[in-house]
Amino acid sequence: MSYEAYKEKLVAFYTKHRRMPGYKELMALTGFRSKNAVFKLIGRLVEDGVVRKDARGRLSPGFLDGGVRLLGLIEAGFPSPAEEETLDVLSFDEYLTPNKEASYILKVKGDSMINAGIREGDMVIVERRSSYKTGAIVVAMVDGEYTMKYLRQEKNGDYYLEAANDKYPDIHPTESFKVEAVVTGVVRKY
Repeated sequence: MSYEAYKEKLVAFYTKHRRMPGYKELMALTGFRSKNAVFKLIGRLVEDGVVRKDARGRLSPGFLDGGVRLLGLIEAGFPSPAEEETLDVLSFDEYLTPNKEASYILKVKGDSMINAGIREGDMVIVERRSSYKTGAIVVAMVDGEYTMKYLRQEKNGDYYLEAANDKYPDIHPTESFKVEAVVTGVVRKY
């Protein structure tokens, strides 16, 4: 079996199960009889960027499908002459989550961030960081409950949260406040 065939089997497994296979599952997929052969295959897959290995040795997807062609720009204002030219190949996985270990996805419930372009049912990509900037859209725990809002700071230095919808009041913590992550992207499927 060729290297490309192994990659195709790995992609098929990931697509079906939404997780990466373990060593025994890879042995079954590839027909290898030893974990050493699987280890060598994984090494090549990591080297080629097809998969990643975290500090604990767990696999996560890298460029499983090679990405999608980035053809150019499209006017959202006045029409312009169309020219199709491949500029690059873009992997949404890499583009949306460059720091995979610190990123996760949340499904949006509610309309408090509608004026920021975030609607109910959208998926937001969030990233844990060591510091957060005022004005960013964050996921925060306020008085024991999670919410997503703009991070704001009062003149006295206290933080509060502001919705992107006038129907919702600002949230000023009374007991506890902790920013958990910053929103780095929004995904909406039509």
